[in-house]
Amino acid sequence: MIRLAKTMLVMGLMSGLCTPIKAINPIVQTKYTTDPAPMVHNDTLYVYTGHDEDNADFFWMQEWRVYSTTDMVNWTDHGSPLAIEDFTWGDDRAWAPQCVERNDKFYFYVPLHSKLSGGMAIGVAVGDTPVGPFKDALGHPLFDNGSWDNIDPTVFVDDNGKAYIYWGNPNIYYAELNDDMISLKGEVKVLEQTVEGFGAPSPDKRNKDTKYKESYVEGPWFYKHGKNYYLLYASGGVPEHISYSMSKKPFGPWKQMGQIMPLSDTRSFTNHSGITEFKGQPYFFYHTGMLPGGGGFARSVAVEPFKYNADGTIPEILPTATGAPAIATFNPYRRVEAETIAWSEGVDTEPNDAVGVYVSDIHNGDYIKVANVDFGKRGAKSFGASLASALRGGTLEVHTDSVKGPLMAKIEVPHTGGWEEWKYFENPTTANVTGIHDVYFVFKGRKGPKLFNFDYWKFE
Repeated sequence: MIRLAKTMLVMGLMSGLCTPIKAINPIVQTKYTTDPAPMVHNDTLYVYTGHDEDNADFFWMQEWRVYSTTDMVNWTDHGSPLAIEDFTWGDDRAWAPQCVERNDKFYFYVPLHSKLSGGMAIGVAVGDTPVGPFKDALGHPLFDNGSWDNIDPTVFVDDNGKAYIYWGNPNIYYAELNDDMISLKGEVKVLEQTVEGFGAPSPDKRNKDTKYKESYVEGPWFYKHGKNYYLLYASGGVPEHISYSMSKKPFGPWKQMGQIMPLSDTRSFTNHSGITEFKGQPYFFYHTGMLPGGGGFARSVAVEPFKYNADGTIPEILPTATGAPAIATFNPYRRVEAETIAWSEGVDTEPNDAVGVYVSDIHNGDYIKVANVDFGKRGAKSFGASLASALRGGTLEVHTDSVKGPLMAKIEVPHTGGWEEWKYFENPTTANVTGIHDVYFVFKGRKGPKLFNFDYWKFE
């Protein structure tokens, strides 16, 4: 669990003009998240991530997680629909994933350590919804040859229905997928890296005395925009920056185009990127170590909006704390999961088979912010929330525009019989709030102990 420092001075390192209240990067503050893989389905943008464990001293990663948004500022935590245990042949290293849709199915490609070969392998799971549940589609790896190169799969379904997969560190492997998305069409090939294509030759042909301007390392992201194919990747060794190459064909020849995100003070010696377009706006996802306690083994996903250059090339993108602006207002007059968060301090999330994901580890002074909430012209008459406490509870206060802003509603939370013994509480609002505001759920109680858990809320 990540407990953010009250001043959050660390965010100022990313943008001197930014204040914590306006920060959106990293987009998740309750967990360390890595290797973002964005996917748009209908009117929702989903991001599939890895999960760095707290206090890790290596890439000890056990599961993959999913987050979604409809407005680019409020993100819903869907928990972990896939983990190492879902693959009987895997036993370690749940590293960078990607999920793609085809024929109303969702295919989740992941690397993990293979018990069969002793190396890394590429697996694929399938689900009926973007948030799962997912299950191993094969019962064995999609590709496993005993090599440690088999990491970071990226998959793209082209306009003509053909599907392609790339992966690898330090070599680049590629193949075409069959229409079933769970088998390879033809053989797996190794892409010949060249100075023109990637800034440096393939690893076995690099001269140790030559300083290459660019050099592919890992983390490929393959996609198409307009008539161009793009391959983004971590480049340059350690620490990594993000570079890219372009081609007119899915398997090249490739031309190295330069850097997208140059080396920056992100506190992470790795970087991993993904690009998607949502409601007409392109977004660049990456990760940093910018949460308190963060670093190379405690990374966090961030996002930046950008515009392609007229010739289809990608501009230089620098990390910020402000991230992406809101593209829609938020409707409070419905059941809203408490794990839908624009920014939070101190809290964590946990899963439950009965209610799904909920907000946990709530202590005195913690808070959750939901941004750009539209109360309309009439305002809300009442506020309700589903809460649980095994101890003496505490107080849930609802403020507008800041943690100390005008009080809008208040609920005294008693002992409910257990941490997952949920009770719904509803009170009249204490102020008539209209129009658009940021809403802060501020938690108060005795200092020290955990106060209560928070499942969902709604205004009437």
